[in-house]
Amino acid sequence: MSKPQDLRVRRVGIDTWRENVAYLHRNCAVVRAAGFQALSKVLVKANGAAINAVLNVVDDDCIVQPDELGLSEDAFARLNVEAGHPAHVLPAEPPPSLPALRRKIAGERLDRKDLHAIIRDVAQARYSKIELAAFVVATNGYDLERDEVLYLTEAMIDAGRRLDWQHSVRGGPVVDKHCIGGIPGNRTSMLVVPIVTAHGMLCPKTSSRAITSPAGTADTMEVLAEVELPFERLRHIVRDTNGCLAWGGTAGLSPADDILISVERPLAIDSPGQMVASILSKKIAAGSTHLVLDIPVGPTAKVRSIDAAQRLRKLFEYVAGALNLHLDVMITDGSQPIGRGIGPVLEARDVMQVLRNDPEAPMDLREKSLRLAGRVIEFDPDVRGGDGWRIARDILESGRALAQMEALIDAQGRRATPLPLGELTHEVCAPQAGVVRAIDNLQLAQVARLAGAPQVPGAGVDLLCKVGDAVQAGAPLYRIHAQYPADLAFARDRSGRDNGYTVGVS
Repeated sequence: MSKPQDLRVRRVGIDTWRENVAYLHRNCAVVRAAGFQALSKVLVKANGAAINAVLNVVDDDCIVQPDELGLSEDAFARLNVEAGHPAHVLPAEPPPSLPALRRKIAGERLDRKDLHAIIRDVAQARYSKIELAAFVVATNGYDLERDEVLYLTEAMIDAGRRLDWQHSVRGGPVVDKHCIGGIPGNRTSMLVVPIVTAHGMLCPKTSSRAITSPAGTADTMEVLAEVELPFERLRHIVRDTNGCLAWGGTAGLSPADDILISVERPLAIDSPGQMVASILSKKIAAGSTHLVLDIPVGPTAKVRSIDAAQRLRKLFEYVAGALNLHLDVMITDGSQPIGRGIGPVLEARDVMQVLRNDPEAPMDLREKSLRLAGRVIEFDPDVRGGDGWRIARDILESGRALAQMEALIDAQGRRATPLPLGELTHEVCAPQAGVVRAIDNLQLAQVARLAGAPQVPGAGVDLLCKVGDAVQAGAPLYRIHAQYPADLAFARDRSGRDNGYTVGVS
């Protein structure tokens, strides 16, 4: 067998979002010899390293020359060689777990070995986006049995690194709080963490970026401080401050989850089994032993009924129990957005207003955060049941929570220049006088995303009215913020077709 021809590595400035993509010229000798076609799976080797990649065949010499191997940003970073370094390309073997994936597509039940194999291949970037999408769709809905969800969670934990805080807490609880999402503006974690860490509890909070929403906790915290914290730095921050508010992706905690999210986001899929595995794998990988889980219920929330919430609750409890995670589930009101801001900058504003005890702070965000923080504080064996809310309120009102948040921001790396709010605005007004009867979470989230959130942090929606408020005809219901005219036009068009508000006659 002849030696594969060396090609010069070229960094192609294309963001392929967690997918390794290789680019070869159509006239490249390797393409002709191997009979490669577009979307073929290839194995790239250089300097003792190897990655799997999806091939794109190009005809433009400006992208790659016939003697070059182009690599997307993700592929270039993973291969970790200098531009110009010799590399060679071979046909890739199919992922070992592909037969298991095909069985799941056919509706079969997978065992522990199957799901561990799939997640191992996902974490090692052996799956293309097409194969990842097939897995996400095949496990959508309740197509995963509860044992499959358990095996999936185990596999996602095992595929990454784990933090261990037991020496620090000497057998005490390592706590966290998480919401399943779906409610715009629901930034309670950014209030719970400074409150419970000011109480002296250890809370290594790692969060995902937005999947289907206009902002996740990591997106909003990034307005104030760095959130992409390497593993060792995250460990030191938590030891110094009792907590963090970080994105879990850079710390290598449950890396397969971040890859799956890259497919779930464009498909707008967040199925129960994947949700349970995603949330619990990251909590356990971060070293948490006790978790308060918020499941909002409402007509336009992720969970639409109490029965569905109880079903999801039981699934969370089964997996958490099997993995020795103490879980306290709270089913909360998800009938409308929490707070006033929807989008990173606006939501960060709401959080800081609450921490500063500002009279203009949104009271619903304040009160919900206190209830959740109180439940977390009651994991403290020295706190009597029922005393948590009072302790949380005292920490907030005394300014200790604000001081703790400032310490967390400084430890993670304070943003030198505040991010601006989008300067382009449009007010959406009430079509008639009356009382706000309902607000559609999905519509408001979609308007905020079309305005540019979370990719443009200053974009989003500022709510001027909530359910129960009386409004006059022509009075503004909310204000859209955008940075770019096209984004504002998209958001205006969407709000013009459905503003997301139901106004009834008073």
